Amino acid sequence: MRNHEVIRRQPLLDGDGRISEPGWAREPVWEYDRKRISSPAFRIKEWDYYLVMNEDYGAAFTISDDGYIGLQSVSFLNFKEKWEHTETILTVLPMGRMKMPPSSENCVTEYRNKRLRMEFRAEDGKRTISCDFKDFFQGKPFYCEITLDQPGMDSIAMATPWQKKKAFYYNRKINCMPAEGYMSWDEETYWFHPEKDYGTLDWGRGVWTYDNTWYWGSGNGTVGGKPFGFNIGYGFGDTSAATENVIFYGGKAHKLDDVTFHIPEEDYMSLWKFTSSDGRFEMEFEPVLDRAARLSAGLVSSDQHQVFGKMRGRAVLDDGRFIELKDFMCFAEKVHNRY
Repeated sequence: MRNHEVIRRQPLLDGDGRISEPGWAREPVWEYDRKRISSPAFRIKEWDYYLVMNEDYGAAFTISDDGYIGLQSVSFLNFKEKWEHTETILTVLPMGRMKMPPSSENCVTEYRNKRLRMEFRAEDGKRTISCDFKDFFQGKPFYCEITLDQPGMDSIAMATPWQKKKAFYYNRKINCMPAEGYMSWDEETYWFHPEKDYGTLDWGRGVWTYDNTWYWGSGNGTVGGKPFGFNIGYGFGDTSAATENVIFYGGKAHKLDDVTFHIPEEDYMSLWKFTSSDGRFEMEFEPVLDRAARLSAGLVSSDQHQVFGKMRGRAVLDDGRFIELKDFMCFAEKVHNRY
C-alpha cells in the first residue's frame, strides 16, 4: 500500500542488512545500529543538518561523516541583500571516527578543530546549535547560539530501500521548531524570535548508491495563528512504500502523495512550479537567492542548487481544509551527487 505508515518500534535493518519495514512514520520508530550495516565503512553516510531562517536572513549548519570524507559546513544567508557565504572544512577518511549518534533524540553531535567549534545538542524538548567559526568570511569570525523548541508534535521519518541490496536511506525531518537566539558576523548581530522564526532538522543515516539526483523543499511559518510547514521531495531510493511529502499544521502531519518540481534549469532564478498527484500541493515559487555550488574531482562530483524564495499557492489538509500561502519564505533544491 502506498504511503505505508509504520507505527511499531523495531530495528531499522534485518539480519541481511535490508530495511525491515519500509515506509514513513510520525516519529523515529526505527532503531539505527551501524553494526548491522553490511557495506564497508567508507560507503556509510551519516549527517545532521539544521536550517534556521526568517524572511530576511538565515543560517545552515552541517556535521557529517560520509565515509571516505566528512563535510563540516556553515552557510550565512542574507535574503534581504541577496548574498550568501558557505565555508566548509573537509575531514579525510572519518569512517565512523566522528561517533555520530545513532538517534535523532537526546543526543550530542559535535565537531572541533583549531578553526571551528560546532555542537548540536538535543535534550528535554529543545535543540541547541552552538558555533564558533574563526576566519569565516573576509577574515571575520561567525558565532551563533540558537535554541529550537521541540514541543510534542509530528515529524516525518522515512525508511527507504534501494533496489541494490546493501543501499538504504533512513531520514528524519522536523519542521516548525520555534527559534530563539542570535548569530553574529562583521560586528552585527542577527536575532531569531520564537514568535515568528523557525528551524528545521534534516537527520540522515544510510548507504547510498554512487550516482543520485534528489529534489527537496521545505518551509516553516505561521498561518492562521498556527505553525505551518511542509517537506517535499523525491529522487532517493525506492519510494513505492511511501513518499516524504507532508504538510504540518498545528503540530499534526498531513500526508501527501507525489509532488513534482518543475524547474527552469536554464535559469534557476526564474519562476518554479510544483504540482501534486493528489491535487493537495499546487504552488508557484519565486526565487530570491540561489546557493549554488559545484565540485568535480575525479570520481567525486557534486552540482547543487539550493534556492531560497517565496511560495504562493494552496495546500490541502487531510480534512479538506485549504491553506493559502502568499510570499511564504522557504527553499527548494536540486542536487546531483556522484560519490
